[in-house]
Amino acid sequence: MKQYLFTIILTAAITFVLTWAVWKLSLRFKLYPGIRERDVHTTPTPRLGGVAIFLGIAAAMGFSAVNPFFQTIWMPPQTMWSILVAALLIVVIGVVDDLWDLDWMIKLGAQFLAAGILTIGGGLQILSLPVGDLLVFSSWLSITITIFAIVVVMNAVNFIDGLDGLVAGVCLIANGVFFAYSYIFTRDSGASSYFNLSTFLAAVLIGGCLGFLPWNWSPAKLFMGDSGALVIGLLMATSAVALTGRMDPSALDPERLGRSQLLGAFIPILLPLMVVLLPLLDFGLAVLRRMHAGKSPFSPDRKHLHHRMLDLGHRDRDAVLIFYAWTAVISLAVLLMYVGAREDWPGQYLPGVAFGVVGVAACLVITLNPTRRRARPAAPAEPDPTPVEPS
Repeated sequence: MKQYLFTIILTAAITFVLTWAVWKLSLRFKLYPGIRERDVHTTPTPRLGGVAIFLGIAAAMGFSAVNPFFQTIWMPPQTMWSILVAALLIVVIGVVDDLWDLDWMIKLGAQFLAAGILTIGGGLQILSLPVGDLLVFSSWLSITITIFAIVVVMNAVNFIDGLDGLVAGVCLIANGVFFAYSYIFTRDSGASSYFNLSTFLAAVLIGGCLGFLPWNWSPAKLFMGDSGALVIGLLMATSAVALTGRMDPSALDPERLGRSQLLGAFIPILLPLMVVLLPLLDFGLAVLRRMHAGKSPFSPDRKHLHHRMLDLGHRDRDAVLIFYAWTAVISLAVLLMYVGAREDWPGQYLPGVAFGVVGVAACLVITLNPTRRRARPAAPAEPDPTPVEPS
């Protein structure tokens, strides 16, 4: 655990410093686009924070290559190299899009290419589903399922990137919960080493989000842009596939782990989905909404969940905190179900269910009772064309 904590701190520190550097360079060379109709902010703000997040994570990966405790994740090395290459591709495409607005078909094609690099080049595929002994027998079926899963998660994370600190905070919470789950499950499965790719990726994502969030907190000095949101989504999906999709179904034997059969069968599927439930929900609603209107599923609009929160009357920062609460309640409830059954708590997974019910009720009350009610303008009027650098 100490090595993981050091990795989180190292990644956070590097990302924090690099974010400051990217912010300074963006202001100096005016690397920021104008205000779009769907934007909430009123002052042009640099969107290249994803570059700093990627470089911070890449630095942590480089450190792991020379750290004897993490040698297992570099065997074979092509897996880690495929992750770095895929992430670099997404960062480059994201930066170009953030500066000049690429066609959505080009962005989607790059996402499928990056997912293909991971699945085919890196060998990261969904080989089994932990429901009974269900295996994916066809290699091409495995590759197809994995590629689509990665692309969906990438876009889901990117779709909620609309308020200061939203993606960084939600993903910080989600990866924190997944890190705990991955570490506990690896220990329970009887592995000879607790150092594995899934837990390591969750750790570097925690560090990356932690180092970036102070610069992105309202009022944000810098946005992560597509380059950051897509890379975070890519690595979150990779982390989930590395654990759940490659899991030996026999490892979920209830007698072996001392859990109920229902919990043992579905927790490995539920928790990776729960930590990204809000992004997946927003993504699904957006696709259905746009296709029903006869538009491209990737055409931008101002009807995402965070926009609806603002229209209800929530302040920007309050809406972000509510998203944090929803993410924490849903993901922690499932984690408590797992831990409760594993530790043989009274009621096993019922404490987690109770926590979830109370937490969801509290979140609903807060969500439906905004701090103020006001009509937000559809678009800002004549924004200041030059960002102001704080003294």
